[in-house]
Amino acid sequence: MRDVPRSGEGLGVRKFVRLPYNAPTNFGLRTTDLEPRTTPMSGRLLHKVAIVTGAGSQGSGVGNGKAAAITFAREGAKVVCVDLSLDRAEETAAQIRREYGDAIACQADVADKSSCDAMTAFAVEHFGQLDILHNNVGIVMPEGVRDVTEADWNRMFSVNVTSMLFTSQAAIPHFETAGGGAIVNVSSVAAMRAYGVATAYQTTKAAIVGLTISLASQLAEQSIRVNAIAPGLVWTPMVEPFVTPELREGRRRSALLQNEGTAWDIAWGAVYLASDEARWVTGQVLTIDGGLTLTTRGVTR
Repeated sequence: MRDVPRSGEGLGVRKFVRLPYNAPTNFGLRTTDLEPRTTPMSGRLLHKVAIVTGAGSQGSGVGNGKAAAITFAREGAKVVCVDLSLDRAEETAAQIRREYGDAIACQADVADKSSCDAMTAFAVEHFGQLDILHNNVGIVMPEGVRDVTEADWNRMFSVNVTSMLFTSQAAIPHFETAGGGAIVNVSSVAAMRAYGVATAYQTTKAAIVGLTISLASQLAEQSIRVNAIAPGLVWTPMVEPFVTPELREGRRRSALLQNEGTAWDIAWGAVYLASDEARWVTGQVLTIDGGLTLTTRGVTR
């Protein structure tokens, strides 16, 4: 096995590929910081190629993008792990390869259209096709309506919403070549109920739902399905710096199931929407929240 850097001249993308890698498929291996595997791989995404944006994680934890990339691979997909940080993307890709999956890392700024075009071109160049786009990139700013600045508002929309438009535009021609595809956009329960004072964040998550419905209606004739996931109060490395132990306990108790969601719960929803099991599902929002949205009040802080 050897590490081979791939040149990205003129593409705006730095690439990293590990070649060759001919180990047999065996998805039973785990590391201690990942969810213990309790069931064998069923091959729900076998022969598919997936791009997962935001595939890196902060620190040693597992965020939504990293969990999705690993779970896609465990279900048989070849995965392009995309992140603004190449090191984080490579960390996820390396974890997949340690489990004898097939993954490559790609650094891209998904808020930049040319970078998105290069990202999808790289995926097809390396794996020969593209079947799944999992849009997971998102940032949080806690400011309310009185405090959010114009710059913060514009940045939130650029990263959380416009990026999904750019990645989708870049993926559509490749989906058409393949005869169809699946786009999964990560929104939030913040799109559908009270969510504290994070005005720009909540607005962008609602915009993702609108974008999902718009794309689904326009792309159905090309057999391109577009759906969204609305995670609830999931514990991930991104939220950890903002949550005290007391608030974490309150988040856990706010859901009807009275337990804490993880990135793996969101990943399994993404597997379903990306798989052929969901062949007749498009324009929908899959809420994964432990029953939070069935409770009377939203999140007030």
